[in-house]
Amino acid sequence: MLIKKKVFVAPDEYGFTLIEVLVALSIVAITLLAGVQSMGAMTQNAQRQWDIFLAEQCANNALNTLKLSAQMPPIGEQTVNCVQANTEFLVQININTTPNSFFRRVDAQVFKQGLPQLKVTTIIGNI
Repeated sequence: MLIKKKVFVAPDEYGFTLIEVLVALSIVAITLLAGVQSMGAMTQNAQRQWDIFLAEQCANNALNTLKLSAQMPPIGEQTVNCVQANTEFLVQININTTPNSFFRRVDAQVFKQGLPQLKVTTIIGNI
């Protein structure tokens, strides 16, 4: 006949201690915090790219308006309001002379809430 012995296991010999659990939780918390911060940076970058895309559309619209006017643009500064995707932009156009009198240098700088977003420079000619 076999006799079974009961083996007593002390409570500290199985499971995790409180310190081990706290260390594991702190590692998980630090990892999650780093993930949240990187997601925030990615969201800000996506918003910045979207704003630059919309600003580029505004600058192109202003420059194409000058090109299609069928006359040489007057030298000076112009300001154009532009709304793209329910976002307001301000396009500041500076028209300057060039060494060749048949061409004008045109700088279009786009602002959103007073902050510069994009600057485009081109040459417009009337030949």
